[in-house]
Amino acid sequence: MSETLSIIPEAAEINSGVRSPASIAEGLRDVLADTYRLTFKTHAYHWNVEGPLFFSLHNLTEAQYEDMFAAADELAERMRALGQLAPMTMAEIMENSIIEDLAETPSAGEMCVDLSRDHERVAHRLHALIKLAGDKNDPVTEDLATARSAFHEKASWMLKALSAK
Repeated sequence: MSETLSIIPEAAEINSGVRSPASIAEGLRDVLADTYRLTFKTHAYHWNVEGPLFFSLHNLTEAQYEDMFAAADELAERMRALGQLAPMTMAEIMENSIIEDLAETPSAGEMCVDLSRDHERVAHRLHALIKLAGDKNDPVTEDLATARSAFHEKASWMLKALSAK
């Protein structure tokens, strides 16, 4: 049994016809890092939102962080299916994410604007991954990235609609 517990994960060659799976996994890693950070930020805003929009924003952010948490698993498992390792440290997540924290505690409206902007940034990264996956003969990642982009674009729109003047 102790030998079984000593197995260390490693990258493996998977011959599925995908060209340059390591470069695709790198794109997936970046989107996974963004997803994880945005999941936490969304959850933190969910916990702390106050004001007349409390119920609406509390429920919207709950649906969004639950979706992103599940998506993180899909993204990591796609990396593994490409024969690559998924991130294993929070340092990797922080290093590869473009999601940033605000310096001050935001109002409910500022939360909406901040999250909307972050969803747009993730959608842009996903658009680049869609193109890369298409160029590298990886329709599975292309489909996954397309679905994730649709989620982030819709999330951005909904948050903007809440904060519209």
